[in-house]
Amino acid sequence: MKKYFVIGNPIEHSLSPKLQNWWLKENNIYATYDKIKLDDHEIKNFIQDIKEQKIAGCNVTVPFKKKVIPFLDKLSPEAEHTQSVNTIIFDNGDLIGYNTDIAGFNTAIKKLNFKAKGKKVLILGAGGVVPSIIFALKNMHVQEIIISNRSREKAENLRDLFDNLKILKWGDLTDFDMVINATSLGLNDETINLDFSSSGHNKLFYDVIYNPTETRFLKMGKKLGHKTENGKTMFVYQALAAFKLWHNIEPKVNLDTFKLLDND
Repeated sequence: MKKYFVIGNPIEHSLSPKLQNWWLKENNIYATYDKIKLDDHEIKNFIQDIKEQKIAGCNVTVPFKKKVIPFLDKLSPEAEHTQSVNTIIFDNGDLIGYNTDIAGFNTAIKKLNFKAKGKKVLILGAGGVVPSIIFALKNMHVQEIIISNRSREKAENLRDLFDNLKILKWGDLTDFDMVINATSLGLNDETINLDFSSSGHNKLFYDVIYNPTETRFLKMGKKLGHKTENGKTMFVYQALAAFKLWHNIEPKVNLDTFKLLDND
C-alpha cells in the first residue's frame, strides 16, 4: 500500500488527510495519507524515504516549504520562481518539487468573482504561502502589492524574488482593495491588532487560514461590512492539483467536499 504524508510543524490543524483519504477512497486507490510533525533535522531522512520509495510522496506545509528544496533533484518553474514547494513527487528516479498553492489561490479568487486586475492588495505576513500569492496576483495584473510583516527583514527578502513590492511597517495601514491575512495569527483565536475601521467600503478580507473557518480577522471584516473569505477553496484546489500529480486523476470537487471539511 502506497503511503503519502503532509509534513509541517505545527500540523494538528491540517485537514489534508481528511480530504486526500476521501478522494483516495472515491477513486478506489489503494493508498493512505497521514500527517506527520517533523523537526528541521528530520527533513533530510524523511525525503530520503521518498527517494527510496518507502513513502510515495508528500505535501509540505509551514515552515518547510523552502527548507525542503536543498534535498530535491528538480523544481517546477513555479516552485523555482517562488522558492516554495508544497508537493513532492518521485518520477523516473528524481524527487521533484511543485507549487500547487498558486493554482489553489488562483481558483479561489476566480470563484469569488473578484476582479483583481488594477487593484491594490495588502498582504499581512511574508512566509508560508506569501510567495505563491504574490506570483498569482502578478499574473492577475494587480496594480500594487504591499507587504507588511512583523519582521521587516523577511518582507524585504521577498524583493529578491519579485519586483515592485511595497513594504509597509507592521502596525501601519494603507489604502487597499483586498487585504490578505497570511500570518498564522488566527489559528488559535489570536487577534491581529490593526484598526481597519477607516478602511472604506466593499473591500475583500481574505484569510489563508481555513481551520477555524472564521478567524477574528474575518469576523472583524464582516462586522465592518466587507466581503470575507477563508482559505478553504484555496486549500481544496491546491490539494486537487497535488492529487492529480500523484495519481494522474482529477478528483471531484462538489458540495460534499466542502461539507466534509466543515464537519471538523
